[in-house]
Amino acid sequence: MEELGRSREHMKILPACFVVVGHTMDEARAKRAKLDSLVDYVNAIASLSIALGHDASKFDPDGPLPDNIPETVRQLAQRLGGYSGLAMVGTSKTIADEMEEWLFTAGSVGFTVMFPYLPGGLDDFVEHVIPQLQRRDLFRRDYEGTTLREHLGLPRPQNRFFPDECAVG
Repeated sequence: MEELGRSREHMKILPACFVVVGHTMDEARAKRAKLDSLVDYVNAIASLSIALGHDASKFDPDGPLPDNIPETVRQLAQRLGGYSGLAMVGTSKTIADEMEEWLFTAGSVGFTVMFPYLPGGLDDFVEHVIPQLQRRDLFRRDYEGTTLREHLGLPRPQNRFFPDECAVG
């Protein structure tokens, strides 16, 4: 940021986060397992092959993996073929706890939340997780501006193509 002539405080990190909400941990895990089971096996095994650097299509899909990996090849391929990034799977409280941890220790200022399905996944998040975050003063109740830049407290940078038309501020 400094090399570009901007303040390091103006860089905001909002990692993508796949959120699966359940009333219990078992329910949330069951929802994730159901979603993973819907992943097409051919596509999933191709993703697994890329991740392993080895042709996984020759593996027995229902056979065991090495002892230190408790899932079958099919389950691992489905997980990798689906969403394998940051995922928060749990109750509204455990998800809010994990988000709070990221906000205070991982340098994140928020999240780009992804939902497993619409509209239900979005509804679960809005109805259950948002109130948890608001009780902790971690999620706004009102908007602070009219643009994303204003919501994040970022100044508008000088327009390099029309420098006299846009003021920094």
